[in-house]
Amino acid sequence: MLITLEGLDGSGKSSCHEMLQAVDFPHETVFTREPTTTWYGEAVQRSIADDDADPLAELFLYVADHAAHISETVAPALDRGAVVISDRYSDSRYAYQGATLSDRFEDSLQFVREIHQPWTRPPDATIYLDVDPDTGAKRSGATNKFETADYLEAVQENYERLIQTEPERFVRIDATQPQEQVQAEVLEAVETLL
Repeated sequence: MLITLEGLDGSGKSSCHEMLQAVDFPHETVFTREPTTTWYGEAVQRSIADDDADPLAELFLYVADHAAHISETVAPALDRGAVVISDRYSDSRYAYQGATLSDRFEDSLQFVREIHQPWTRPPDATIYLDVDPDTGAKRSGATNKFETADYLEAVQENYERLIQTEPERFVRIDATQPQEQVQAEVLEAVETLL
């Protein structure tokens, strides 16, 4: 089973991912994230730090990182029966790069999804940590171009479109609650899914 943690920057995904790693699940569980720590992921990180990076070129860096992530980590783990829990995955790409490319394509979210559709491995379930853009920007520190409230508002709209398309896949958790409550609900959701 492939479970992903999604949400705006500052929603608490990474904290929840770390919390889950401390849980003794009764089966092999592989914890991973995107961008990855491979050279593909390093290229993505460099583009994030570059305010002048071309959004379309940046999209394909993310796509390359995602493809390598699937072939090197996700698919082998799933093939041997492990559970994979990923901090960000394809929905982040659809939501974030869809927002970045909104001035280039009539339906940029759909454009990004269509690039992935022939080969990606969709998640079985996605835990969506729901936080408003202002709170997300404040919590994340708005340290890069993807963490401003205005940008996160467009990202949030894309996430909502994704949730409307596949409501049965998403488990929405109110991430404005205290961290302990959010983490407890995430753990409960994962245990229920498993």
